Amino acid sequence: MKEWKDDKSLFSLIKGELYTAVIGDIMDKLGYTHQFLPPRIRPLRHDMFVVGRAMTVLEADVLENTTSEGNNPLLKKSFGLMLEALDDLKENEIYICSGSSPTYAVWGELMSARAIACQAGGAVVNGYSRDTKGILSLDFPCFSYGPYAQDQAPRGKVIDFRVPIDMEGILINDGDIIVGDIDGVCVIPRSIEEEVITKSIEKARGERVVLKKIQEGMPSREAFDRFGIM
Repeated sequence: MKEWKDDKSLFSLIKGELYTAVIGDIMDKLGYTHQFLPPRIRPLRHDMFVVGRAMTVLEADVLENTTSEGNNPLLKKSFGLMLEALDDLKENEIYICSGSSPTYAVWGELMSARAIACQAGGAVVNGYSRDTKGILSLDFPCFSYGPYAQDQAPRGKVIDFRVPIDMEGILINDGDIIVGDIDGVCVIPRSIEEEVITKSIEKARGERVVLKKIQEGMPSREAFDRFGIM
């Protein structure tokens, strides 16, 4: 029986009890063995935690000085559809972006401010972020390759959003659950989310029991044979 009634209570439960390692373990056991995003994607501050539903964003490299020669009017717009994507964020959604070469920043302070106004849950980008002091002062969960000031404006544009995206072999669909902490970012497909969360809670609670037993002196072999957790 699930312990949550809606997304708000679900995300509160995840924040209170879970972490990416235990969620990843459960997905491994279910045969979903490629659900972690590239390890280069890190929180801007070690204690940042992100959880919410993916709002997928597709970015592409577009040279500003060549857009006048193309046939796609979208590419003549500053940032493409980035501003529209940003304004479409809903409560507890995660702006998750991929598709461009990771040579410039695709997230910043003003984007964070707008996301906060939309009550979004965070940002996860396959590239760099900038305005780091500003993002940290806003206390907005941001996961990226790290700080790098080179801007996307003359180098890339958002060409679509709320579409399936691929991040180095990891498929992310709009609405999938995203969970990130100091150990990485994982993607929970919507089709298995209830089973994954239920079993992750069970395992996390079991790990706390095992930790207590080990601290009390129980040998690791005995602990594993008794609880099946290590």
